[in-house]
Amino acid sequence: LTVVFIGDGAPAGSYGYTNSGYSVYEEENERLTESLRTKVSAIKSLSIEIGTEVKNQNKMLSEMDNDFESAGGLLGATMGRLRMLSRGSQTKLLCYMMLFAFFVFFVIYWIIKLR
Repeated sequence: LTVVFIGDGAPAGSYGYTNSGYSVYEEENERLTESLRTKVSAIKSLSIEIGTEVKNQNKMLSEMDNDFESAGGLLGATMGRLRMLSRGSQTKLLCYMMLFAFFVFFVIYWIIKLR
């Protein structure tokens, strides 16, 4: 009775697949593929979250831009009124307004400092 071996010592009936080491490499490839699939899925979900956060931040920046533009317009109008007051003979009123503004800023600074 003679047994014929094919490949790396596998019996003739198995075609050299199970004992040749290919199944070990195939299992390793499957494990690595699954690991890669998990990592790609994690990166995908992370990139979706980053995209959502970027959209929210852009929306907030747009709203802040609009708020700053309206505040700038209001400040420009106020400065125009102050220039008109300074051109007239109401310098005493302008001095009172400036003193009041400094007082308000000092009070706000003092309140913030106490926190």
